[in-house]
Amino acid sequence: QVELAESGGGSVQAGGSLRLACVASGTIAGSTCMAWVRQAPGKGLEQVSSINYLSQYTYYADSVKGRFTISRDNAKNTLYLQMNNLKTEDTAVYYCALGWAGTDRRGQGTQVTVSS
Repeated sequence: QVELAESGGGSVQAGGSLRLACVASGTIAGSTCMAWVRQAPGKGLEQVSSINYLSQYTYYADSVKGRFTISRDNAKNTLYLQMNNLKTEDTAVYYCALGWAGTDRRGQGTQVTVSS
C-alpha cells in the first residue's frame, strides 16, 4: 500500500514561489500517473496538474498554466510541483494523489497561503 507525504507548503506574498514535494512510500506501479489537486476554503477539489509515469504527458489547469511545473523522480519516488508567480487565488491545501485525475489515494496535504 502506497502512502503519500507532501511537504513544501507555506506562506508567501503574491508573485513568490514555492516548490512542493510528495514522497511515496512503497512501490508505485510502472503505469501509475500522479497528480496534484487542491482545495481552497469553501470549495471542492480542483485538479491542478498531472503527469504520467515516464513524464511524457502532463496536464495543467488553465488557472496555473505557465506558472506551475510538475515533475517526478521515479528513482526517488518523489513528485514535485514548482509554483511560480503565485496569486492569492492559489491559496489552498495541496494534495498529491495517485491517478491522472487525482481521485485515487491522496496524502494529508500541505497548506499554501498567498497574501497580497
